[in-house]
Amino acid sequence: MNATPATTVPASRARTRSLWIGAALAAALVAVALWWSCAGADPEIGYVTEAIDRGPIEVVVTATGAVNPVTTVQVGTYVSGPILELYVDFNSPVQKGQRVARIDPRPFEVKVQQAEANVANAEAKVAKSRADLALKQLGYERNRTLRARNLIAQNDLDTARSDFDQAKAQLALDQAGVQQAAAQLAEARINLGYTDITSPVDGVVVSRSVDVGQTVAASFQTPTLFQIAQDLTKMQVNANVSESDIGGVHEGQPAWFSVDAHPDARFEGRVVQVRNAPVTLQNVVTYDVVIAVANPDLLLKPGMTATVSITTARRDDVVRVPLRALRFRPADAPPPEGDAPVVWRLGARDRLEAVTLETGLRNDRWAELVAGDLAPGAAVVVAMERAADDESTPAVSPFQPQRRR
Repeated sequence: MNATPATTVPASRARTRSLWIGAALAAALVAVALWWSCAGADPEIGYVTEAIDRGPIEVVVTATGAVNPVTTVQVGTYVSGPILELYVDFNSPVQKGQRVARIDPRPFEVKVQQAEANVANAEAKVAKSRADLALKQLGYERNRTLRARNLIAQNDLDTARSDFDQAKAQLALDQAGVQQAAAQLAEARINLGYTDITSPVDGVVVSRSVDVGQTVAASFQTPTLFQIAQDLTKMQVNANVSESDIGGVHEGQPAWFSVDAHPDARFEGRVVQVRNAPVTLQNVVTYDVVIAVANPDLLLKPGMTATVSITTARRDDVVRVPLRALRFRPADAPPPEGDAPVVWRLGARDRLEAVTLETGLRNDRWAELVAGDLAPGAAVVVAMERAADDESTPAVSPFQPQRRR
């Protein structure tokens, strides 16, 4: 059986097919190039600018804290016993020395009576010892006269002298006993006085921790019965300032804060103390800054949470550069020389021009212009924007003439 001969494609036909494929690829590349060229010719890219102006610059440190009275006194008890009477309650105004509570005094009155009896007993011993001393002194003097006449033995005189000296010592001992008993009586009377719990300052009761009939024990630790704020018209805010901001905070700086209870009110104060004791919580270090504030209307109450702003620096009527302009940098801009800040402005044919500046005070919005070829009213670029309906437009060099939108 004869085999069927293989079909052979002519060489000219294969060459023609390769030419058609090459032409198609070339056409596709030309189309892509034209699309790119057209897109680059009108990229719809614009620049967002802001004007340099003149005004104040204020550097502010923010923190949170709690509103507290300037002086809060904890009133406790030195003696133990049941509460017999309460004379004040929450928010009660008190005067210094005013009785605020009373512990049952009867056990302490008994101790005073017992101490008084001990004093009387000691004084009676003194009287007895004094009489005995007088008798021993007479015997000693009599024996001394008799011994001078050689009528008694020397031993009798020595015995009389010893009895006399012992009587004097006993009198001194009994007199010391009187002093000891008197001291115990004074202690008993003091403890009796402690059953009347009084306010040590003028102020307002902000906390009460006991009720009538409750027994308080002062054996190991003094229990707190009341907390009295000395003057609620003068308050302070204990603000927690982070360690990164504490370097700029000093005494005398102005501050203001707000509280949730009065969101539309702005309370003015001043830094009166920067405490050096650090407070570490979950590896976060803060420092307590005390801000004094007047509270004549009693709007501020102890324990309120305050959002505090402390002015650490301020310049008035200075030339200000938007901070966004200092942060803006075109994608293919050459690296700046040194560390001098640079801003960009639109020059001839809308080409970007770099301007080197010298800046001073800064906050989160402005930077003070100290030196540079810019004046108030000049526009500086802060951002580059692209047409919203043509996000695929490729970026072009900002140093080529562009159409300002």
